[in-house]
This record gives sequence, structure tokens and C-alpha cells, in this order.
Amino acid sequence: MPGNMPKQLKGVFLDSSTLDIDDVNFTALKSVLPGCKFYKETLPTQVGERIVDADVVISNKVVLDENIITQASNLKLICVAATGVNNVDLIAAQNQNIAVCNVTAYATSSVSQHVFSLILSLSRRLNEYQKSIRSGDWQRCGQFCLLQHSIEDLTGKTIGIVGYGELGMAVAKIAQAFGMKVLIAERIGTGRADSEDDIVRIPLNELLPKVDVLSLHCPLNEQTQGLIGEAEIACMKPSAFLINTARGGIVDEQALINALLKNTIAGAGIDVLVEEPPVNGNPLLEVDFPNLMVTPHIAWSSKQARQRLVDEVAENINAWKKGIKRNIVG
Repeated sequence: MPGNMPKQLKGVFLDSSTLDIDDVNFTALKSVLPGCKFYKETLPTQVGERIVDADVVISNKVVLDENIITQASNLKLICVAATGVNNVDLIAAQNQNIAVCNVTAYATSSVSQHVFSLILSLSRRLNEYQKSIRSGDWQRCGQFCLLQHSIEDLTGKTIGIVGYGELGMAVAKIAQAFGMKVLIAERIGTGRADSEDDIVRIPLNELLPKVDVLSLHCPLNEQTQGLIGEAEIACMKPSAFLINTARGGIVDEQALINALLKNTIAGAGIDVLVEEPPVNGNPLLEVDFPNLMVTPHIAWSSKQARQRLVDEVAENINAWKKGIKRNIVG
């Protein structure tokens, strides 16, 4: 345990409702941080008061900026219950000698399976067939099967992956199990087709016309903001699908709607929007296209993934108490 550490650490979880719907077991976390206070939600105006005497703070999305961090005189560890740590001022934490840790790879299976649930729903035209059944088309068709909409196998198709990290690799593995060919886009901003890890990557503009499915798994940054816009979509096959489970800002949402209207691409599966929640509306939510599936940022959120996330936070705290650096990012 780090020096000058109180025997009983005071802990606060600021936003447990972002990962729990009464189906997550917090036993491991409570065992390493007895007496931890759990708040389902914390407003920006409540953060300072709630962490004022805390040694350990756990946050998924609640922002911990310089002002908040410098006021929390007892704070020694910030646990981000997520992979991204953009909600924490890392420099301020470092200046205050506060460790910051995150959790990685907890949602790999959940995200990759969600990607293929979107792909399969689009390729098998599930939205349209469900609508047909509800309207009584099958009941009236006069034969054993309803052949209204042409469906496609994934076998022999090509998937293009932008962002070949933990998630991109998992998606590639599933794609290969379906008999798909996998193409990997070069790292955005590097201009390199080949890399030190011997994986062949090709420029995005060369990849786009070749793929039947484009799946995005890159971070949102200056290089990837608006990465897939009107010009990029126009390069894709009219029969191709666009899947985005990464970040909303990577895709130009209006350009996507225009492409679906003009049948420039065959469909899209979107799990992320520019603004979340979309309190100010969103063009993707204002259209009713059978070949557009929008889910509310749930690709990561299987029960098993959320349980792994909580258990990993507990492991991070336990390791830190023993003086072991585990998933420390700042």
C-alpha cells in the first residue's frame, strides 16, 4: 500500500447507473473498498461535495477537471470505469500526485458480437421481414416461405476494418469464421500501408471500393473527425454496409442519410451519435429507413462486459493498495 495511506479508504462511485441496471454484482469492489458510497448519478454541481474527503473516486463519465481535482485534498486514486480517460484532467492529477487507472478489453466480445448483430440484421433484411409479418404478408402469401426481400450470405464477402486494435482484431476473427475476407485500413494519419507488426494495411481510399462491409473501430480525434463523409461513402459499393460502433463524430451523419436516400450504399448500422444522449435531436433518428439500424450506444454493454468492468476496477484498486501499478494511465 502506498505510504501515508489510511487503514480505511474512503471511496465514492459517482455514476454507477451508467453500467448497472440492478444486474451487476459489486461484491468484489465493496471488498477492496469497504464503505464506498455509490451514487447512481452525479451532477457537475455535486462532484466537489461528494469527493471532498474521498481517497478513491470511481467515475465512468463524470468529469473530474483541474478545479475539482485540486479541491479534493485527500484524493489519491481516480478509477475510470471505462477505457477512455478524456473525462479526467490527467495533468492536474499528476501535479497532485494522484494515480489514474482505466480498464481495457472488458467489452471485446460484447462489441464484436454487436457488430455482427447489425451486419446480420442488415444482410438478412430482418427489419423488413419483421414488418412484413406484422402486416400479415406471410399469412396471405399462399406458400411456406415469404420471399419478399433478397437476402445475402456473408460467406465470400469482404469486410474492411478501420482501427485494428483489440476490437478490430476481434471483429476480423469473427468475420473469418463467417468465411469473409478481411482488409485492414492503414493507420489514419500515418500514410503507411505496411507496419512493424507485419499486418498489411492499405490506404482507406483503396479499401473503400473493395469492401462489402466497412466497420469502424478507431478513436475519435483530429485525424478521424468526419473521416467517413460524402466523398468516402461515394467510393463504396452500392451494395455495401457501413457499421459504426466507435464514435459518432467519425461519420458525417447527414452525408450518411443522403447516401441512404440515394441508395449510394445498401445500409448502415450505427451505435454511436455525435451527441449522446441526443437531447437536441439527430438526423439519424428523424428518418425511418428499413436499412438503417440505430442502437443507443449499447454495443459495449452486455451483462458480462459490465460485470467484467466492475471486477477490473476492483482489481485495479487492490493492486494499487499493494503498491502495484495496474492499468495506470496518469
